[in-house]
Amino acid sequence: MEKTNAQKIQLGFFVLLGTLLFVTAVYFVGKKQNMFGKQTQISAIFNNVNGLQLGNNVRYSGINAGTVKNIEMINDTTIQVDMLINSKILPHIRKNAIATISSDGLVGNMIINIMPGEGNAEPVKSGDVIQSFSRVRTDDILKTLNVTNENAAILTADLIKITKEITDGKGTIGLLLNDKEMANDLKETLNYLKITSKGTSESVANLKQLIGSLNNKNNVVGVVNDTVVAQKIKNIVFNLEKTSTGIDSVVDNLNTTILNAKQGKGAINYLSNDPKLVQKIDSTMTNINKASIQLNQNLEALKHNIFFRGYFKKQEKLKQKQIKP
Repeated sequence: MEKTNAQKIQLGFFVLLGTLLFVTAVYFVGKKQNMFGKQTQISAIFNNVNGLQLGNNVRYSGINAGTVKNIEMINDTTIQVDMLINSKILPHIRKNAIATISSDGLVGNMIINIMPGEGNAEPVKSGDVIQSFSRVRTDDILKTLNVTNENAAILTADLIKITKEITDGKGTIGLLLNDKEMANDLKETLNYLKITSKGTSESVANLKQLIGSLNNKNNVVGVVNDTVVAQKIKNIVFNLEKTSTGIDSVVDNLNTTILNAKQGKGAINYLSNDPKLVQKIDSTMTNINKASIQLNQNLEALKHNIFFRGYFKKQEKLKQKQIKP
């Protein structure tokens, strides 16, 4: 059964419409993936791509800049990712930029984020390899959290055990908390330490006051610090030294005199060693003593003599007048 012209027209219309829809879809998809613009290839090296796939977006400072062209395994720890970057964005990307792999939202596809580096650098060129930074994966975070939780559980169990022993009075801390006598002793010790510290502070204050008073001219140390007084003391010491020298000279002379007397020289030796002269001097002194006694007796007799009695009475009265004020 042959098709009519109307059916042929309808078929042609549907084919044309489908073709337009396909071209439109390809255009929008290609525009989104930057397939029709001028692009330049750059690369980055990662040790883990975290599920990155071909065609995933590449963003620079949050702006779509290209797509992932190729993912190649270099070795067990090195993966090279080739990226097609829009030529309009390429002049803004410097050689010190850093590429990271992250998620597009919480559950979105993996993307490559290129962040500007610090300082100034030249723009990247075709075929350049930029630095990369591998962020911590969610699995690693969960593993770390799991280990942290396990450690926290162990720590909590140990704390409960320690707290129970303290409550039961075991160990040094438990003994201190539960033994009232030891607590009182510790309190008294602290009190004594406080008193001792106070006494030490007062001693230090007195010592500072004493040191400060050393420059005061009203005390001994202050007087000694005075240059005028110091010079006077120096002169006194010098005079004492001279006097000591003179005394030494006198002592030497006296020793010489005594030595001469012992050796039979001089008048002292003559007087001390001549017995006849000593006897004469002794006899003379005895006679003088006797004469003095007789003279006193004669004067006493004259006082009672009738001729001299009046004279001695006048002399006695004159003495009494002189004694009275």
